[in-house]
Amino acid sequence: MTVNDPLVPGIDPSIPSVARMYDYYLGGKDNFASDREAAEKMIALVPNIRRLAQANREFLGRAVRLLAGSGIRQFLDIGAGLPTQRNVHQVAREAAGDAKVVYVDNDPIVLAHARALLADSSGTIVVRGDVNTPERILDDPDVTRHLDLSQPVAVLMLAILHFVPDDDKAAAIVGEFRGRMAPGSHLAISHGYTGEVGSRTDQQVRALYTRTATGSVKPRDHAEIMRYFDGMELLPPGLVPVSSWRPEFEGDAEIDLSKPTIIGGVARLPG
Repeated sequence: MTVNDPLVPGIDPSIPSVARMYDYYLGGKDNFASDREAAEKMIALVPNIRRLAQANREFLGRAVRLLAGSGIRQFLDIGAGLPTQRNVHQVAREAAGDAKVVYVDNDPIVLAHARALLADSSGTIVVRGDVNTPERILDDPDVTRHLDLSQPVAVLMLAILHFVPDDDKAAAIVGEFRGRMAPGSHLAISHGYTGEVGSRTDQQVRALYTRTATGSVKPRDHAEIMRYFDGMELLPPGLVPVSSWRPEFEGDAEIDLSKPTIIGGVARLPG
């Protein structure tokens, strides 16, 4: 099934999708003309957006590899996006063949592609869910059948919370997941970071995303994003640009928080 298949329900090809724009940044083909047009406008505003998207994807891989290697066997990926290379279940199973993964998204194309990809992948399922209603995700019978939430789980929230514009609501969403996580669970988050972005660029970026199906985007500062890890133990090197989080090459380890970027971190729930 492709984005050109008119039988995929719930899709308006004239409205850009953040998942399909992200796919375009990563060099994917599963996008419409409206997605490409919006993405190109974003590239004009933030010329390094393609590299940021790739760095975010690489951060996800390193975080999953670390967590699977340290004993985590359950992964809940919120806002998973379109399948690409080195997906969560593939990385996790390199370290732990018995790892279980649930992908969650609300984009019909993401769901169609993920289900097609995972049809023959035991231990991995995809469910429809919205980050704005975390309790529905956590109580979804498919999720609770597949994952044992009384045992440690890794909740992955990569580049999704900046699409929740209300600060208190975004914090409450993360708090709902934290409150249901067993001791020893982990939370991985990446988020758009304001840095010293000029107000004009910030306003232009926000205006562009108001025309997407998601409807908004809000980068946040370091303290606002740190709030999501309240009560947890942040793993070294802390909340840093995703390209600087345990990079494979030593030269990428320099931490520069002066510029707009995507920052990320992984934290453990003690107990």
